[in-house]
Amino acid sequence: MAKIMILNGSARKNGNTSALINSFVEGARAAGNEVVEFYLQDMIIHGCLGCNGCTRGTKDNNLCVQNDDMKQIYSEFMMADVVVFASPVYFWTITGTLKIVADRLYAALKYLGYGAFSRKSVLLMTAGGSDYSQASRWYETYERNLGWINLGEILGARKTAEAKALGASIQ
Repeated sequence: MAKIMILNGSARKNGNTSALINSFVEGARAAGNEVVEFYLQDMIIHGCLGCNGCTRGTKDNNLCVQNDDMKQIYSEFMMADVVVFASPVYFWTITGTLKIVADRLYAALKYLGYGAFSRKSVLLMTAGGSDYSQASRWYETYERNLGWINLGEILGARKTAEAKALGASIQ
């Protein structure tokens, strides 16, 4: 059984990205996995300040000097086996909301050490068009630089069956 954390960067709570997520979750839970989803649009998460406060140790178990909802994500991230990035394509890449969270994960990764904190990851994306190239490159670069293992990418709103199968394949 795996612990799966989903970072939902969509602005629409019941849109196409959520449909992919719901199918993925259905498959993942049927396989016995534990799933936690963060709907980022409803959270207060500020952009990284680049202050390097996270590199100077932690105070009261806070990984970042900022006091916002990222603390909830850090807590789950520390225990997650799989991180799912879910987003519609906005201006050819992931949403700004999801990018802010990806940037802020730096604090947890710095605290634990990049090599010692390998994860598996998944990308779920939807788009009004068909160009996922820039978003896919961002994801591939992110996971490669962190040494993460790509379990799969579902690119397309109508691929709910594939998303369910991918969720079910995770052990």
